[in-house]
Amino acid sequence: MIDPDGYRPNVGIVLMHPDGRVFWARRVRRDGWQFPQGGMNTDETPLEAMYRELEEETGLRADHVAVLGATPGWLRYRLPQRAIRRNDKLVCIGQKQVWFLLQFTGSEGDLRLDGTDKPEFDHWRWVDFWYPLEHVVTFKRGVYASALRHLAPFARQIAGHRAIPQPRQEPRLRPALRRQTGRGA
Repeated sequence: MIDPDGYRPNVGIVLMHPDGRVFWARRVRRDGWQFPQGGMNTDETPLEAMYRELEEETGLRADHVAVLGATPGWLRYRLPQRAIRRNDKLVCIGQKQVWFLLQFTGSEGDLRLDGTDKPEFDHWRWVDFWYPLEHVVTFKRGVYASALRHLAPFARQIAGHRAIPQPRQEPRLRPALRRQTGRGA
């Protein structure tokens, strides 16, 4: 499903340990790390898609988490030119996402990355709340910054201000913009 502007509806999941650290996972057969995310089916709400993706990618069910908050609308990112498949009938230029913050209420034994025939991730760890801003692939940094800034107040209600301080700095977007546009800053 791709909207008329070329964006695929998608959900993003920030799974937070009660101490404020977040679930960070490595893509299968790649060295890229990210939050769980996935596309929405035409018959799903963002919340329904989030629970489906959560189970597919982490093995967690609704009873292993509590929804703490969500972004109030779509956050968009464009794919790099090399990742756009131009041979498809509908060209997808990026993702539009609703992001959810979930409190992890299960046990670590409930996390299962191998619950489907095609796992998305092969390793995971808990990282500081703002860590992903500097460690996700460059073209997703703006969306991650927007999502985490919006979700941080919900996270602080559980983990406190010490666990979720203000971010040190905005993600470095300038090099990515230079590469995408071909112009200097």
